[in-house]
Order: sequence, then structure tokens, then C-alpha cells
Amino acid sequence: MRRILNLCAGAIFVVACLVAGLFVRLEAQQERPIGSALQINASDIGGVVTSAKGPEAGVWVIAETSGLPTRFIKIVVTDDQGRYLLPDLPKATYQVWVRGYGLVDSPPVESAPGKQVNLTAVIAPNPKDAAKYYPAVYWLSLIKVPDKSEFPMKPTPAPPYKIRGKRLLRRRRARLHRLRSAKAGWPTSKPFPMRKL
Repeated sequence: MRRILNLCAGAIFVVACLVAGLFVRLEAQQERPIGSALQINASDIGGVVTSAKGPEAGVWVIAETSGLPTRFIKIVVTDDQGRYLLPDLPKATYQVWVRGYGLVDSPPVESAPGKQVNLTAVIAPNPKDAAKYYPAVYWLSLIKVPDKSEFPMKPTPAPPYKIRGKRLLRRRRARLHRLRSAKAGWPTSKPFPMRKL
């Protein structure tokens, strides 16, 4: 009886989770139409990135300022409709531009938090110009490989071989016997003749 009650409670829980997941999915699918206005607060910069091909999805929007005690940079990525939002920016004047694969850096636009800035991405005229901004091995070029003198290349001795107990050797012999017997189709009751170790 208790088992049936547990199964019923589990089934009810699973159904409740599925229904809740369905409602969450339906809410997530109700997206705003393309080009709809972003809600920009007093500390945000937002807008849409477009190019000659239309809205640019997956490009970086970079906001940089040196009007604070330290240099400040914030980078975000555009969504599928080319929209971006740079949230929670300190009050300063920012240079905002677009960077991405297959693009050249767009000219920086001066802006301040609380404004909507629509940016235009500049498509690279050829792959050579695009590679100047992001070559294929860009991230690899950031690695600083240590000098050869920093690697001690002395041969290290192998650890000494330790003979384990007789019990372990007997187990290994028995496993080997079972394996050989199974492969050859022999009965496993009689031990396979082996030399002593």
C-alpha cells in the first residue's frame, strides 16, 4: 500500500513539473518583434547592430572609457536580432564600437549611459583585412611560451620496481588461467600449467 502511495505521489510530482515547464517554455517563446525598442535604464547603453546584410547576430559590442580612475571596458554580444544592452555602466563618456569575425572594427561612437545607440557593422572587404582583426590563431598568439632554459630537461630515473606479495601473484596467475581457458574453450577447473615465479 505504501509503495502505491509513493508511486502516485511521484507521478503527480512529474506531471506538475511537466506542466510548469510547459508554461515556462511558452513564456520564453513570446519574443519581441525584430527592431522592437529595448528598455534602457539610466545606467545602460543599448541599441541594434546592423550591417549591409541586416541585423548582425553574435558580434561584440565594446564600450570603453578612460574617464574613470582606471580604464574601464565592458563587452557584450548581440542577440539573434542584433540587439545589445551594456548594463550597469558608471557615469562617464564611452567610446562604443562593433567587432566580430568577418568584420573590421566599426568607427567608435561617443555615448553616455541612458542613451540608445544604433551601430553599423563594417563588413571586411576581403578575408585578409578580416584576419588583421581576428586571425585564426588570435587566442593562441596570446600565450607566452616559457624559454627553453626554464624547462629542466634532465632524465628522471624510473621508480624502483617493487615485487608485491605472493598472494597478488597467485591472483594474477588465476586470472590469466581463466582468460586462457576461456579463449581456448578448456574447462576452468584444472589449473593451466605455469612455471613458478
